[in-house]
Amino acid sequence: MNRIQAPLAAGNNKNAASYEQKTTVGAEMEEIAGRKELEAHWVRVCDRLRKEIGDKAFKTWFGEVELGKLETGKLRLYAPTRFVRDWVARHYGDRVLAYWQAVNTTVSSVEVNLVPPPAPRRANDIIAVPPVPTSPQSYQSSSLPRLGPAIGRGSEDALQGPEARYTFANFVVGKPNEFAYAAARNIAEQDRPLPERNPLYIFGGVGLGKTHLMHAIWHAIRERDPKTRVLYLTAESFVNRFIQALRTKNTGQFKELFRNVDVLMVDDVQFICGKEASQDEFFFTFNSLVEQNKQIVLSSEKPPSELQDIEERMRSRLGSGLVADIHSSTYELRLSILQTKAENARVPVPVSVLEFLAHKISTNIRELEGALNRVVAHGQLIGREITVEMAQDVLHDLLRQADRKVTVDEIQQRVAAHYNIKLAEMSSPRRARSVARPRQVAMYLAKQLTTLSLPQIGKRFGNRDHTTVMHAVRKIEELKVSDLSIAEDVELLKRQLQG
Repeated sequence: MNRIQAPLAAGNNKNAASYEQKTTVGAEMEEIAGRKELEAHWVRVCDRLRKEIGDKAFKTWFGEVELGKLETGKLRLYAPTRFVRDWVARHYGDRVLAYWQAVNTTVSSVEVNLVPPPAPRRANDIIAVPPVPTSPQSYQSSSLPRLGPAIGRGSEDALQGPEARYTFANFVVGKPNEFAYAAARNIAEQDRPLPERNPLYIFGGVGLGKTHLMHAIWHAIRERDPKTRVLYLTAESFVNRFIQALRTKNTGQFKELFRNVDVLMVDDVQFICGKEASQDEFFFTFNSLVEQNKQIVLSSEKPPSELQDIEERMRSRLGSGLVADIHSSTYELRLSILQTKAENARVPVPVSVLEFLAHKISTNIRELEGALNRVVAHGQLIGREITVEMAQDVLHDLLRQADRKVTVDEIQQRVAAHYNIKLAEMSSPRRARSVARPRQVAMYLAKQLTTLSLPQIGKRFGNRDHTTVMHAVRKIEELKVSDLSIAEDVELLKRQLQG
């Protein structure tokens, strides 16, 4: 009896194990099928969103949003940064939910979260990392000829490779840079350049993100097709290499290097201004690449129309494609950048400190990030708690510079340049609208940005009465509500003066 029961028991165990295995496999298959269906729904939702808001806005705000899980009616989406998360939830939340419910009735709510941080690496984990070039030359195709060391600062080579940290994934998008970001993404994703977008010319002040976008384009193109010959360098490096080629009588090799690439990227192109021979060579290189239907990407501190000491044919070429500007940063964008940087560094920085830095340091993003680095390093190395008082102490030199007062002279100069009138018109008796309106804007800004009294402001505008200044302030406040162009002008001038 016992001999019979034992094998039967073993057989039952085997059957049970087999049943459990089949059940597990079945559950996994159902889970995979459910995931595929969810992904198909996400594609349909994205198609509807793209049709409604356009390709540019879709790529800007949903290009890196990831699909999460659907659990008990709640669907989770993941955004790469806090800023994108908040923007998507605030501006597109209702539409996203409506589109989801149209394709999947089980969805009752949509929640946008930050991408969860990667799990801690275990000792036995193997992480695949793409090879990092060890020398600047490895950033160009091996089939391209190589020139000798650059003329200039020490042994620094002219072809400096883009930094690995500058990618689209960690570029914080906000209203001041969203068009430039969308344009850069578009160029990076095109197999062939579009004539109306070649060259892409990105301009903006120092430290606002031009170089970050240039490097991000390089990385995106190389990731899409590693065989693409992308050459990135600064305009200074271009000039140095051209001078070297002239000295060594090797201009043929120089031309072969720069005219046999698929994408040419030149940073700080304003450096060629006033350099006639280099300008001519750049012009011929430009024409050669355009004729071959190759993409050109340029960056500068000024738009083509404001570049000085440059030939008209060159100015025309630079502005013949897509010109994208990056405005001065807003408080919201600066705060989002600080939050993202602190999260990526996994350093707990109080929100009050981030808000303080975003308010106080508005000159450029590079200084803003540097300020955060100083505060964090001080806290880690000295062991001091990170507070607003501590940040004030550590950044006293930077904050003193940031607190520089705006003067009436600066306001008048900036407003006159913006409206293209003579500076003398700020104090002239002329009442023509083309002069009076800019003068009123300048008076309004003087009242907003300085501590001067109305009589003191009137004195700086041709000894005008304080009631004239009062009228100007009221008039601009009314126009800001009824006239969008005036509101935009005032906001732009204000940011420029405070920046």
